[in-house]
Amino acid sequence: CKDESAAKRVRHMSELDIIPYRPEFRHAVVGLSIAAWAPVFEKTENEVPRFMYDAFYPRGWKARQTADVKALLDDEPETVWLAHQHENIAGFIGIRIHPEDQMGEIHILAVSPQRQRQGIGRMLMTFGECKVRDCGMKMVMVETVGDAGHEPARQIYRSHGYRQWPVARYFKPL
Repeated sequence: CKDESAAKRVRHMSELDIIPYRPEFRHAVVGLSIAAWAPVFEKTENEVPRFMYDAFYPRGWKARQTADVKALLDDEPETVWLAHQHENIAGFIGIRIHPEDQMGEIHILAVSPQRQRQGIGRMLMTFGECKVRDCGMKMVMVETVGDAGHEPARQIYRSHGYRQWPVARYFKPL
Protein backbone atom coordinates (compact mmCIF):
# COMPACT_ATOMS: atom_id res chain seq x y z
CA CYS A 1 0.00 0.00 0.00
CA LYS A 2 1.13 3.53 -0.64
CA ASP A 3 1.96 5.21 2.66
CA GLU A 4 2.07 8.90 1.90
CA SER A 5 -0.85 9.54 -0.43
CA ALA A 6 -3.73 9.04 2.02
CA ALA A 7 -2.19 11.37 4.61
CA LYS A 8 -1.52 14.03 1.99
CA ARG A 9 -5.07 13.84 0.66
CA VAL A 10 -6.65 14.56 4.05
CA ARG A 11 -4.02 16.92 5.45
CA HIS A 12 -5.71 19.95 3.89
CA MET A 13 -8.84 19.18 5.93
CA SER A 14 -7.45 20.22 9.30
CA GLU A 15 -4.62 21.68 11.30
CA LEU A 16 -3.94 18.12 12.42
CA ASP A 17 -1.43 15.75 10.92
CA ILE A 18 -2.15 12.08 10.53
CA ILE A 19 0.94 10.14 11.48
CA PRO A 20 1.74 6.46 11.91
CA TYR A 21 1.47 5.18 15.47
CA ARG A 22 4.67 5.39 17.50
CA PRO A 23 5.28 3.58 20.81
CA GLU A 24 5.84 6.82 22.73
CA PHE A 25 2.11 7.54 22.22
CA ARG A 26 0.94 4.19 23.65
CA HIS A 27 -0.22 5.57 26.99
CA ALA A 28 -2.03 8.48 25.30
CA VAL A 29 -3.81 6.20 22.82
CA VAL A 30 -4.97 3.80 25.53
CA GLY A 31 -6.14 6.69 27.73
CA LEU A 32 -7.95 8.32 24.82
CA SER A 33 -9.79 5.08 24.04
CA ILE A 34 -11.02 4.77 27.63
CA ALA A 35 -12.16 8.41 27.74
CA ALA A 36 -13.86 8.17 24.35
CA TRP A 37 -15.78 4.98 25.13
CA ALA A 38 -16.85 5.82 28.70
CA PRO A 39 -20.18 7.39 27.65
CA VAL A 40 -20.77 4.60 25.13
CA PHE A 41 -20.36 1.79 27.64
CA GLU A 42 -22.42 3.68 30.22
CA LYS A 43 -25.41 3.22 27.90
CA THR A 44 -24.41 -0.19 26.56
CA GLU A 45 -24.28 -1.76 30.00
CA ASN A 46 -27.96 -0.95 30.55
CA GLU A 47 -29.12 -2.24 27.17
CA VAL A 48 -27.25 -5.53 26.83
CA PRO A 49 -28.51 -8.63 28.64
CA ARG A 50 -26.49 -9.01 31.83
CA PHE A 51 -25.17 -12.49 31.01
CA MET A 52 -23.73 -11.17 27.74
CA TYR A 53 -22.20 -8.07 29.29
CA ASP A 54 -20.62 -10.12 32.07
CA ALA A 55 -19.24 -12.65 29.58
CA PHE A 56 -17.63 -9.98 27.39
CA TYR A 57 -16.46 -7.79 30.28
CA PRO A 58 -15.90 -10.05 33.33
CA ARG A 59 -13.40 -7.56 34.81
CA GLY A 60 -15.31 -4.53 33.48
CA TRP A 61 -15.29 -2.80 30.10
CA LYS A 62 -12.26 -0.63 30.95
CA ALA A 63 -10.06 -3.67 31.57
CA ARG A 64 -11.22 -5.30 28.32
CA GLN A 65 -10.85 -2.09 26.30
CA THR A 66 -7.39 -1.45 27.73
CA ALA A 67 -6.26 -5.02 26.96
CA ASP A 68 -7.72 -4.93 23.43
CA VAL A 69 -6.13 -1.59 22.53
CA LYS A 70 -2.77 -2.60 24.02
CA ALA A 71 -2.86 -5.85 22.04
CA LEU A 72 -3.60 -3.93 18.84
CA LEU A 73 -0.73 -1.51 19.48
CA ASP A 74 1.65 -4.38 20.31
CA ASP A 75 0.59 -6.82 17.58
CA GLU A 76 -0.43 -4.53 14.71
CA PRO A 77 1.22 -1.13 15.25
CA GLU A 78 1.56 -0.58 11.51
CA THR A 79 -2.24 -0.54 11.17
CA VAL A 80 -2.78 2.36 13.60
CA TRP A 81 -2.69 6.03 12.63
CA LEU A 82 -2.93 9.06 14.89
CA ALA A 83 -4.60 12.46 14.47
CA HIS A 84 -1.76 14.48 15.96
CA GLN A 85 -1.22 18.12 16.82
CA HIS A 86 1.54 19.66 18.95
CA GLU A 87 2.44 16.32 20.57
CA ASN A 88 -1.20 15.71 21.49
CA ILE A 89 -3.35 12.90 20.15
CA ALA A 90 -6.83 14.03 19.10
CA GLY A 91 -7.91 10.64 17.80
CA PHE A 92 -6.78 7.42 16.20
CA ILE A 93 -7.83 4.83 13.66
CA GLY A 94 -6.93 1.21 13.06
CA ILE A 95 -7.15 -0.08 9.51
CA ARG A 96 -7.00 -3.72 8.43
CA ILE A 97 -6.77 -5.03 4.89
CA HIS A 98 -8.59 -8.21 3.84
CA PRO A 99 -7.40 -8.91 0.28
CA GLU A 100 -9.39 -12.17 0.11
CA ASP A 101 -12.57 -10.06 0.21
CA GLN A 102 -11.14 -7.05 -1.69
CA MET A 103 -12.03 -5.14 1.46
CA GLY A 104 -10.48 -2.87 4.01
CA GLU A 105 -11.80 -2.52 7.51
CA ILE A 106 -11.89 0.43 9.85
CA HIS A 107 -11.24 -1.78 12.84
CA ILE A 108 -11.19 0.91 15.53
CA LEU A 109 -11.79 4.65 15.63
CA ALA A 110 -11.78 7.01 18.59
CA VAL A 111 -11.68 10.76 19.11
CA SER A 112 -10.76 12.48 22.35
CA PRO A 113 -13.91 13.71 24.12
CA GLN A 114 -12.47 17.26 24.15
CA ARG A 115 -12.07 17.13 20.36
CA GLN A 116 -15.33 15.41 19.38
CA ARG A 117 -17.75 17.14 17.02
CA GLN A 118 -14.90 18.99 15.30
CA GLY A 119 -14.63 16.80 12.20
CA ILE A 120 -11.73 14.68 13.44
CA GLY A 121 -13.68 11.40 13.21
CA ARG A 122 -14.71 12.26 9.65
CA MET A 123 -11.13 13.16 8.78
CA LEU A 124 -9.89 9.85 10.16
CA MET A 125 -12.58 7.96 8.25
CA THR A 126 -11.62 9.73 5.02
CA PHE A 127 -8.00 8.88 5.71
CA GLY A 128 -8.92 5.23 6.31
CA GLU A 129 -10.90 5.07 3.08
CA CYS A 130 -7.95 6.54 1.17
CA LYS A 131 -5.57 3.99 2.71
CA VAL A 132 -7.90 1.15 1.77
CA ARG A 133 -8.26 2.49 -1.78
CA ASP A 134 -4.47 2.87 -2.06
CA CYS A 135 -4.17 -0.82 -1.19
CA GLY A 136 -6.32 -1.68 -4.20
CA MET A 137 -9.40 -2.75 -2.26
CA LYS A 138 -12.91 -2.39 -3.70
CA MET A 139 -14.79 -1.59 -0.48
CA VAL A 140 -14.37 -0.60 3.13
CA MET A 141 -16.27 -1.88 6.15
CA VAL A 142 -16.83 -0.50 9.62
CA GLU A 143 -18.70 -2.40 12.29
CA THR A 144 -20.54 -1.22 15.38
CA VAL A 145 -23.28 -2.24 17.78
CA GLY A 146 -26.96 -1.31 17.58
CA ASP A 147 -27.39 0.10 21.08
CA ALA A 148 -28.00 3.74 22.03
CA GLY A 149 -24.39 4.26 23.06
CA HIS A 150 -23.21 3.58 19.52
CA GLU A 151 -25.88 5.70 17.77
CA PRO A 152 -23.52 8.67 17.18
CA ALA A 153 -21.09 6.34 15.39
CA ARG A 154 -23.87 4.90 13.23
CA GLN A 155 -24.97 8.42 12.27
CA ILE A 156 -21.46 9.29 11.14
CA TYR A 157 -21.13 6.09 9.13
CA ARG A 158 -24.47 6.68 7.38
CA SER A 159 -23.59 10.31 6.64
CA HIS A 160 -20.26 9.13 5.22
CA GLY A 161 -22.10 6.93 2.69
CA TYR A 162 -21.88 3.57 4.45
CA ARG A 163 -24.74 1.17 3.91
CA GLN A 164 -25.80 -1.27 6.61
CA TRP A 165 -25.69 -5.00 6.00
CA PRO A 166 -28.23 -6.35 8.47
CA VAL A 167 -26.62 -9.03 10.58
CA ALA A 168 -28.30 -10.84 13.42
CA ARG A 169 -26.28 -12.36 16.24
CA TYR A 170 -28.11 -14.34 18.86
CA PHE A 171 -26.80 -15.23 22.30
CA LYS A 172 -28.12 -17.66 24.87
CA PRO A 173 -26.87 -18.15 28.43
CA LEU A 174 -25.73 -21.64 29.34
